[in-house]
Amino acid sequence: MSSAKIMVSIRLKVPPAAAFDLFTARIDDWWRRGPKYRMGPGGRLRFEPGEGGRLIETYDEGDLFEIGRILVWRPGERLVFEWRQPNFTADQVTEVDIGFVAVAEGTRLTLEHRGLDTLPAGHPARHGMEDRRFLLVHARWWDDQFAAFK
Repeated sequence: MSSAKIMVSIRLKVPPAAAFDLFTARIDDWWRRGPKYRMGPGGRLRFEPGEGGRLIETYDEGDLFEIGRILVWRPGERLVFEWRQPNFTADQVTEVDIGFVAVAEGTRLTLEHRGLDTLPAGHPARHGMEDRRFLLVHARWWDDQFAAFK
């Protein structure tokens, strides 16, 4: 995986196993809605549990979009999955790696999204932004998601 990455972190007042379960089993409940956060209108997010499972978005018509495969599934400890958008080519796959660490009064989640430099300048996902700004905006996007999760 390439070197361009962002990291964000939050603390929750639940144990790591509960945080993992909320993140994965209830992702569609807390994940923000709208075109900035979903791949298509009316999409519903779901993890297929376990390594080799998928993070998918499904639609009323029965269609689905595979966001990525689950690479690591360790409940209460770690979750790693591929992340693709519909406009990514086959070689443009990034990884999201989330650690669930017990801390006083709960859990610290630390998310690292890496491989963002597989998206070349001019890629639609960059919205015309140079590297530094693109990474900053992407980190804020994950901050928004974590705020919704919290």
